[in-house]
Amino acid sequence: MNTKHFLRAMTAILSLAVAIPASAQTCRSDLNGDGQVNGADLGILLADWGFCPATITSVTPLQGSTLGGTVISISGTGLSTTSSVKVGGVACTNVTVLTPTLVRATTPPGALGEASVAVTTNAGTTLASTPFNYVQQQITSIVPNTGSYVGGTPITITGQYLAGTTAVTIGGVPCTNVVSVSSTQVTAVTPAGSVGAVDVVITGTKGALTVAGGFTYLAVIVPSWATLIEAMPDPAVVTDPALRAAIVATNYAWRVRDSGTGIEMLVVPPGTFQMGCIQAPSGTSCDSREVPVHGVTLTNAFYLGRYEVTQSQWVAKMGPNPSYFQGNSDSASRPVEQVSWNTVQAYLSATGLRLATEAEWEYACRAGTQTPFYNGSTDANTLGTLAWFGDNAESQTHATGGRDANPLGFYDMLGNVWEIVSDWYAAYSEIAQTNPAGPATGESKIQRGGSWADGWGLPFVRSSGRSWIGAAIGYNNSGFRVARNP
Repeated sequence: MNTKHFLRAMTAILSLAVAIPASAQTCRSDLNGDGQVNGADLGILLADWGFCPATITSVTPLQGSTLGGTVISISGTGLSTTSSVKVGGVACTNVTVLTPTLVRATTPPGALGEASVAVTTNAGTTLASTPFNYVQQQITSIVPNTGSYVGGTPITITGQYLAGTTAVTIGGVPCTNVVSVSSTQVTAVTPAGSVGAVDVVITGTKGALTVAGGFTYLAVIVPSWATLIEAMPDPAVVTDPALRAAIVATNYAWRVRDSGTGIEMLVVPPGTFQMGCIQAPSGTSCDSREVPVHGVTLTNAFYLGRYEVTQSQWVAKMGPNPSYFQGNSDSASRPVEQVSWNTVQAYLSATGLRLATEAEWEYACRAGTQTPFYNGSTDANTLGTLAWFGDNAESQTHATGGRDANPLGFYDMLGNVWEIVSDWYAAYSEIAQTNPAGPATGESKIQRGGSWADGWGLPFVRSSGRSWIGAAIGYNNSGFRVARNP
């Protein structure tokens, strides 16, 4: 302490002794309790002269990666002369005194577990009462962990202590749309890459973490007749991970456009399902045409139109529009109707497309469900969100895609218009079948899914609903959806 400061302190103490009555002096300045303010009290004061020891009231956060790099804030008192901060006995970096009560520092790497926090000031070293906890940053899953080599696959990275993630690279190439959703989840979109397994590196405030071979690029096949729209199934559309995995396993692009017609198509993976009326809607029973339920296996992937064929798509190839519901502002986007199975053949010949078999149609319609409706419900009150039918259709067709899609992403497979398929009509057999195509000949063709003209109590507007129609007959509630082999 310099002479000037010393003299000021002495003057202040003496002034108290002179100016304050004895009773008040005892309360305020009698440091040794002897009933008087004198040199003995001054000796006590001067014995503690100098810097007050620092106190630490909090350290936040109290945990961070073993890799170091966690920015901690130390609050307390007497921190203005802080010269160093150590965690686990190792010096922190970037030690910054913000105020006499706040210091920030960046933790060094450390061993898993608790580590002391020590702050050194001109008064000495002070330990925090609560230790810092070094934790291991972890990745528990990357979903999906496969995707097209063209990139564009949305992925979700799940783990621990991921808050503050700033970058994700796959095969050394930065992902786009990196979002640190929470301390346990990060989302990103994959870049383009080379076919094969590559490392995933997550970088953030706690350092970098590598998942060796964490993502595999696949060689997705785009059919020669198509242009690519989307290589991998969108998790927001195909929400079931099992369905997405089945689609990816085909190696075919999920979403394409038929180059000759502009029709959007989705790939349907092979699989086995129970065909027929497994469950009837609540309050109804199965129709004789829907039973017996029997197993069907489809061994090949196929593409199916995401929407019913529209009036504009028909006119573009065939010229005249046969539809009853034309002349409206949205007619071009409504399904073509008043077409027969026979007239549809001319459209198929002109485009190279085909009709789905009845088994393919029901498999794609059900999309893994066993309930009468593909929203997983037996309650007919929920059908209005899926289909234009009965009262909600107002006695007419509607533009395609106006109701909720099924779990594979297809629209209007129930309601709007009946969809003619390739099979001749026949009663079901209980014998399990593989790739059934129906009888070789018959009197009537099959149509599926019901239409705007059908009420929910009829056995049509449901995944198992089926009816027959003459091959040469077209009605204003009958249309079609196209399919194509890869």
